[in-house]
Amino acid sequence: MASRQEPVCLAKSIHHIGIAVKDLEANIALYGEIFGTTLVKTEEIGDVRAVLLPVGGSHVEFIASTSPDSVVARFIERRGEGLHHVCFEVSGIQEKLKVLEARGIGLVDRVPRPGIAGMIAFLHPGSFNGVLVELVEVE
Repeated sequence: MASRQEPVCLAKSIHHIGIAVKDLEANIALYGEIFGTTLVKTEEIGDVRAVLLPVGGSHVEFIASTSPDSVVARFIERRGEGLHHVCFEVSGIQEKLKVLEARGIGLVDRVPRPGIAGMIAFLHPGSFNGVLVELVEVE
């Protein structure tokens, strides 16, 4: 049996799954009715309005565009509403980004920036078989 290497970017948990939507309120109501989730946080970050709903030890994040030419608006136009990203909680996010870049992982963000749950950075989907990965260092 091959020995397992130490992870480059040890994740504490899956913090949330990000879903791009057109109508935040309709999705909050649907998930509340079906899964019993309740809104815990709403925030406007640049040209995106984001909401977090708890599900067990994780969250669902709905993101909606506040501008017709935002990244989220273009995503929905090209692919429709649906799964946008998977977010892993980490500590020491700035250091993790340096290590990941040195390992050849594509970075969307080289410097962490504020997000709904703390400091965030996105990793390029080309490094993860088409999945947009977000890292968050929770406040």
